[in-house]
Amino acid sequence: MSVRPTDIRLHQVSRLLEITFSDGQQFRLPCEYLRVFSPSAEVQGHSPSQAVLQYGKEEVNIQAIEPIGHYAVKLVFDDGHHTGLYTWDYLHHLGVHQQRNWQDYLQRLHQAGITRKNTDDRGAAFYPA
Repeated sequence: MSVRPTDIRLHQVSRLLEITFSDGQQFRLPCEYLRVFSPSAEVQGHSPSQAVLQYGKEEVNIQAIEPIGHYAVKLVFDDGHHTGLYTWDYLHHLGVHQQRNWQDYLQRLHQAGITRKNTDDRGAAFYPA
């Protein structure tokens, strides 16, 4: 698929990245979601078996968005994480599969015996008040 963003807006107070794509789809991606699904080798590893489960990121925010050519952005998070390039296709994929990815993430946390600070298992950032 080769979609391109037509608009990217960071809402730091609500910790959401709002992105609209050339196919007309618009997504509101929480910073926590983007951080735990970072495409970096530090998070994903070099193979699925090397992936590192991220947790404790409920209040993480994005400090900066740095364009990388015409194909990606680097997100700089306030917890010091700044590696990993979020290509347009990867951001679109995260938007399309947001609910499923989030439920899978919550399941992995549960299996690891990790409890989120936010007790709303839907992910409070996904359903802002």
